[in-house]
Amino acid sequence: MSKIQIFIGSVYGGAEEVAEILSEALGKLGHEVSLNTYARAEDLARDPDEVILLCHSNTGSGELPDNIQPLYLHLTRDYPRIAGRRYGVVNLGDSSYTTFNEGGRMLDAAFEDLGAKRIGEPLVLDASSGEDAATMARDWVQDWAKLL
Repeated sequence: MSKIQIFIGSVYGGAEEVAEILSEALGKLGHEVSLNTYARAEDLARDPDEVILLCHSNTGSGELPDNIQPLYLHLTRDYPRIAGRRYGVVNLGDSSYTTFNEGGRMLDAAFEDLGAKRIGEPLVLDASSGEDAATMARDWVQDWAKLL
């Protein structure tokens, strides 16, 4: 089974709730999961075999929450050696904003630009869709975990 670190970027707690759902589901599948609400550069480098799962919301202007912004800046300014590192993306947004999913695209692109390998397709949870985010996250993570 895999070791997975979930980096959480949240303003009002929605991404934290989804991260807890993902963590519980992955734990039930036998994975070792840790939640990280304030990811720092050293957390990115702590275990190169650990899979990173990004779970974050977007601000109304399409930016990343303050608690995950330092990680993004580290990726885009310091260029850490993460080539080959496996990661996944769960992005919470609201399609009523023209900047829908921008934060998720930015963080995904930063990982990809450094040679990290995304596992599966990102899960984009749209607050305007009317769909239950918890159900969608549970369904997505079951399929995502099969790719580990």
